[in-house]
Amino acid sequence: RLERELSVILKMGFSGYFLIVQDFINWAKSNGIPVGPGRGSGAGSLVAYSLRITDIDPLPYNLLFERFLNPERISMPDFDVDFCQDRRGEVINYVTEKYGKENVAQIITYGALSAKSAIKDVARVMGLPFAEVNELTRNIPALIDGHPPTIEKALQHEPKLRQIQEDKPVFKQIIEFARALEGLTLSTGMHAAGVVIGEKPLWEYVPLCKGQNGELVTQFAKDEVELAGLVKFDFLGLTTLTVIDEAVKLINRRVPDKVDIALLPLDDKKTYEIISRGDTAGIFQMESSGFTEMVKKLKPSVFEDIIAAGALYRPGPLDSGMVDVFINRKHGRERVTVLHALLEPILRDTYGVIVYQEQVMQIAQTLAGYSLGRADLLRRAMGKKKADVMAKERGGFVEGCRAKGVDDRLANEIFDLMEKFAEYGFNKSHSAAYGLITYQTAYLKAHYPVEFMAALLTSEKDNTDKVVAHIAEARASGITVLQPDVNESDLAFGVAPDPKKPGKQLIRFGLGAIKGVGENSIDAILAARKKPFAGLFDFCARIDTHKVTKKTLEALVAAGAFDFTGKARKALFESIEAALQQGINAQKDRESGQFGLFGGGAKANLDAAPEERVFGKEEWSERERLALEKQAIGFYITGHPLARYAEDVKRYATHTCASLANARGFEKVAVAGIVQGWRERLTKTGKKIAFASLEDLTGARDLVMYDDIVQRYESLLKGDEPVLIKGVVRMAEKFGAEAQQDNAEPSPEIKVDEVQRLADVRAAKATRVELKLSAEQATSEKLAELKTLFGKYPGSCTAALSIVLPGTAETRIALKNTRVRPDDELLAAVDRLFGAKVAQVR
Repeated sequence: RLERELSVILKMGFSGYFLIVQDFINWAKSNGIPVGPGRGSGAGSLVAYSLRITDIDPLPYNLLFERFLNPERISMPDFDVDFCQDRRGEVINYVTEKYGKENVAQIITYGALSAKSAIKDVARVMGLPFAEVNELTRNIPALIDGHPPTIEKALQHEPKLRQIQEDKPVFKQIIEFARALEGLTLSTGMHAAGVVIGEKPLWEYVPLCKGQNGELVTQFAKDEVELAGLVKFDFLGLTTLTVIDEAVKLINRRVPDKVDIALLPLDDKKTYEIISRGDTAGIFQMESSGFTEMVKKLKPSVFEDIIAAGALYRPGPLDSGMVDVFINRKHGRERVTVLHALLEPILRDTYGVIVYQEQVMQIAQTLAGYSLGRADLLRRAMGKKKADVMAKERGGFVEGCRAKGVDDRLANEIFDLMEKFAEYGFNKSHSAAYGLITYQTAYLKAHYPVEFMAALLTSEKDNTDKVVAHIAEARASGITVLQPDVNESDLAFGVAPDPKKPGKQLIRFGLGAIKGVGENSIDAILAARKKPFAGLFDFCARIDTHKVTKKTLEALVAAGAFDFTGKARKALFESIEAALQQGINAQKDRESGQFGLFGGGAKANLDAAPEERVFGKEEWSERERLALEKQAIGFYITGHPLARYAEDVKRYATHTCASLANARGFEKVAVAGIVQGWRERLTKTGKKIAFASLEDLTGARDLVMYDDIVQRYESLLKGDEPVLIKGVVRMAEKFGAEAQQDNAEPSPEIKVDEVQRLADVRAAKATRVELKLSAEQATSEKLAELKTLFGKYPGSCTAALSIVLPGTAETRIALKNTRVRPDDELLAAVDRLFGAKVAQVR
């Protein structure tokens, strides 16, 4: 195999290309920059595997070199290489330095108006509401024949679109204007991955310009660059590689050399179990609800199933019923059949179903005697579906089969089958390489969930919705997630022993996740942390006050990073100026060399922690404390305004924000949460339309409110307290920059019909408030205070006490003449009075 590949590479003159690619990949690996195991058809090359360009051996998986480099079709090889997202730039810098700044450039892109984008932009200018635009654009398919359609093609394929156009003159006018605009160049950008390297300065080949950061960029797009004789190299950034690398570092920091990601066993039972039960959050490729449902049915048990899953989860196989056939055959619910015995070894791993393009090539090779090069040409022809070409290819295939003793009728039947599945067939080399990344993330999640979740949180620290969802999942899995701490936290999310669960680990928030705390400030904190900080004043006395400012301290206090002191956050907040001034004075003394001028006292003065003179003991209300925490971190970590309403949410909400992902369009729903990010505008007719986001403990969803709802509920929606939203699910089209991504899936949003305060819902539905007290809590003084407290919240709910006395059954006391309002404030006050959560609403 190596001899055959090398002879083709040498004959086609691509030795230099392979050597350049292996050079920058191996430089990255030797410098600790994570590199993906492969991407695209390049993973089918044994030479590439030998050079460490790829990390997946093509032989066990029947990956074909000719799918990558075909000696019967002259075209450039194309290695797409994934690097750690954070360090991709270092590899490009290495290449630039090695080959010369004038010889290396990134590639320009030209953004054109797609059909949907043109319609949306025209409709916006004409003042049409989003809802009406959605009615039009939702009838334009994302793809027709594998490509984003033009307006003309969409009209030909979609009768409903033609009907809407005829029924509404304004739509007809919008479409006519949009037709004139679609395809126009809208903007320039930089190719996400493409870099060209030339033997000579690039201006001798192509026109150049400067990018936003001064980098050299070609003015020709990628196809024109190749026509000009330059070779394109793809340097892609993949965040998952960063997650894997960070997780492995966290694991090996705790248990040295515990995990080598390149040497994981591919038959690990626990890994397949978490995938099979749908525990796929954070697992590469499998996070979407659709993919999760598919693998729950598939229940992968071998690595070949993981490879197949990546190939099957696409519109073609899903719509054709091919996925159901594959799953039923795997689990014995349907018999595995093949049309000829020679097909059995080719289709064995996919239960008789043609899943991969490589299988089409192998069938042509085995049954019709094709070379793999010619078989690749046949695969390409089938994909393009040109009738005249296919008729010619059919004749050659049938003739080849005849020579192998396969009769013409069966040969034609097999050709029909190949032609059908070639439409859906996927590149197995790519699926195998990405399947390996999928497996690696699943393995880490199965065996090291705390380190994996910490790495995942670090990678998503700027995406509030993802962080909220990951924290909710971690906590649901029994993993403790703690707020930042100036003594314990590093820049990224970290892992530490859980003092309450011996032998278990917890996740500690990273200081880098706090808004307003930059890396310079964090570096200064870590540099000063030779021993634990005693408190706020000690902290300010030891850090570099040029780098840690008042605003930094306010963010740290609000985020809970000084909670270890046991002082109230409000009291700490009000002590910042005094502590910082003391710290500034101490720094001046250090810089002037005042300490130590007279000998012995210097060291003692420097080491002595200053007195912690925190002002007062008063704390913010829970609502204020959590609001400031969210402002500092971007989400709630030590609590949530909705937490006290957990039982109410279970009773009165039909969905959480996370579970809305599985809701159907136009389904009626009720979701509880906090309304955030209110924004509104006037329509052409002068009516209000408002947009906001509803956040709960699982994530956030968009809300849309029309004029009547805004007028009726505006004050409630802007009240920053838990509400129950009732409305209808709409699958929202993307607008703005997201609209450029024609394959972007619509996301569920709620068109609001009714809004209620959760407290009011509880008050209307609740019948009693119950308190469960121990004998120690039920003192006469406390009960007297409780009676006074109940008097401040008159209402319609009965109240009852349950007192647990040592050695006796629980004693239940109904407070006959007491009627209370089950407000959140009352429940919080009761819990504070008894020093524990004792109150429940029934």
